[in-house]
Amino acid sequence: MRTPWIVGVLLTGVLLLGACGDPSSGPESAPPSPALPGASATTTHQRAPASSPSVPAVGPRVLYLGDSLAMEAQNVLGQQLRTDLNATYRSAPYSGTTLCDYLEGTGAKSLVPDADKAAALVRSLHPDYVVLQFWGNAWGYTWCMDGITYNASQQRYFTRYKADLARLAEQIADAGGGKRPKIVWVLQGPDPITPDRVRRVNEMYEQQAAASGDLVADAGATVSPAGARYTWTQYLPCTSYEHEHPDYCTQPSRDRTALHLDKDYLHFCLAPTTSTPKPCPARSPGILRIAREITGVIAKKFSP
Repeated sequence: MRTPWIVGVLLTGVLLLGACGDPSSGPESAPPSPALPGASATTTHQRAPASSPSVPAVGPRVLYLGDSLAMEAQNVLGQQLRTDLNATYRSAPYSGTTLCDYLEGTGAKSLVPDADKAAALVRSLHPDYVVLQFWGNAWGYTWCMDGITYNASQQRYFTRYKADLARLAEQIADAGGGKRPKIVWVLQGPDPITPDRVRRVNEMYEQQAAASGDLVADAGATVSPAGARYTWTQYLPCTSYEHEHPDYCTQPSRDRTALHLDKDYLHFCLAPTTSTPKPCPARSPGILRIAREITGVIAKKFSP
């Protein structure tokens, strides 16, 4: 059972903390590419038939884990991976979590049940890629952080986060046995309240990927202004893809598209959040940008 997000102590400021809430409005009819609202977060999706010579006949097996950013994006990423790479896909995100929630050995101090721990899923599913997307829970909501928060002690927070990174990568590698899956560390977008925190967390992801021969998907760059990687913005100019698919260019008269709702600075779903975690039901440019970047990184490395 998924544990609904309960709003805890917020960081200084009015950031609507998520790794948390989830969209509530009903599904919309989708345009040519992305989401499939309503699919289970833990359902293994069937491979889509190859639609062009560039789509491999046998695609990669991809496992997607993370917090509420992964919760809202899971269907769109699955659709993108199936369409572009004929992937077999499984997602098991939990809102409000951080890296330690997916570690085995945490016992009851976790928001993730034992069956959905990263290593357990790797042993049962044998993925080629494990995509990890975590904002970096910094406010002490999840029990496994033992009350360590960014606000109270940045040094303790970063030390603990770095240790959890290494431990999770090790558990995934050990679970893969003779066929270790590649980890794709997803870099996060700007944080309007504590921009340096996200910069430091992303650096840790990059360092861990380099140390273990894994991959980095800089999805955060796709939702950041050009030349200002860690400057938060609610709107960005529409991309060529968004111009070609107008439902993703939310303000065409101003040649810009919305990444966030007015009252939610963290999530990219353009539907209000609720206490019941679920995939985003609304067409959301930020989510699609993130999904396309992750898919592109896997596509560059995958060979059948």
